[in-house]
Amino acid sequence: MSKVNTGYFFEDYRLGQVFGHATPRTVTHGERALYTALYPTRFALYSSDEFARGCGLPQSPLEDLAAFHIVFGKTVPDISLNAVANLGYAECRFLQPVYAGDTLSTRSEVIGLKQNSSGKNGVVWVRSTGVNQRGEAVLEYVRWVMVKKRDVDAPAPETVIPELKPALVAAELPVPAGLDFGGYDFAQAGEKHRLADYQVGEVIDHVDGVTIEEAEHMLATRLWQNTAKVHFDASQRPDGKRLIYGGHVISMARALSFNGLANAQMIVAINAGSHTNPCFAGDTLRARSTVLDKAELDGLGAIRLRLQAYRGEAGQRLEKVDGKPPPHLLLDLDYWALMPR
Repeated sequence: MSKVNTGYFFEDYRLGQVFGHATPRTVTHGERALYTALYPTRFALYSSDEFARGCGLPQSPLEDLAAFHIVFGKTVPDISLNAVANLGYAECRFLQPVYAGDTLSTRSEVIGLKQNSSGKNGVVWVRSTGVNQRGEAVLEYVRWVMVKKRDVDAPAPETVIPELKPALVAAELPVPAGLDFGGYDFAQAGEKHRLADYQVGEVIDHVDGVTIEEAEHMLATRLWQNTAKVHFDASQRPDGKRLIYGGHVISMARALSFNGLANAQMIVAINAGSHTNPCFAGDTLRARSTVLDKAELDGLGAIRLRLQAYRGEAGQRLEKVDGKPPPHLLLDLDYWALMPR
């Protein structure tokens, strides 16, 4: 019997299958430093303990997306080691902040299966939950991923596509205990704009661009203990390229969004997200946000944003062409963030 883990293939999954993923991860301040080194992030709540305490939190938490990457990374050996591509996200809620010293682990349940028409691969939907050392859920989300088949002749499972909410309403958004923007320091945050200054339908081009580097994306992916072969092994793709981890694109785009949305401090939900085209080293990534909605929660403001990341020259059109996203669009992410009213 082989002791080597070759990962699960599409025909190995069953509806209702539950995974308790290996390798719990204790978060340290090193994660914060490395995250800042990898991405041009400047959100004050995640940079300063004093700023965080001024907002009612005990200390500066780990950036939301860093916690997402850690929780996500636990799932890869069981869910996407043999992935062709990670396709999308839905119903993601950041249930409570993660702090240095917390130990995170992840469990997942298979909630949907669909073999593709080629018969060579299929899509697997899973609902994953990240928990801390006290067994408290800190994050939950649904994602779907295209996974290779080991045997193309293996019978296709019954198709089950889960019904997912197109978006979370404001009443479903989690608000961290104690969070209070009553004494918010706009000068330290870097911008004066509050919720009332944004209008639904407003489009914000974030000006800056970052060229993706091969070494940086592999360092980031290893940091999250993501072992998907397509991110490291150039022989896994016919074009001989390493696929950039989609989370790397999300974090880079979120960091770029600081310029224009510096006070959208805390992501509390991801309504939907899709990696519309593959990203490779050498691509210059840019970001654009559209305000989709606004709400008030317990004295805080909540802003719903559509964050789009694209490659190439600034100012390109991002609308669909003949029902398909343009080839330069890399990410289309719909999320809620908390900010001062």
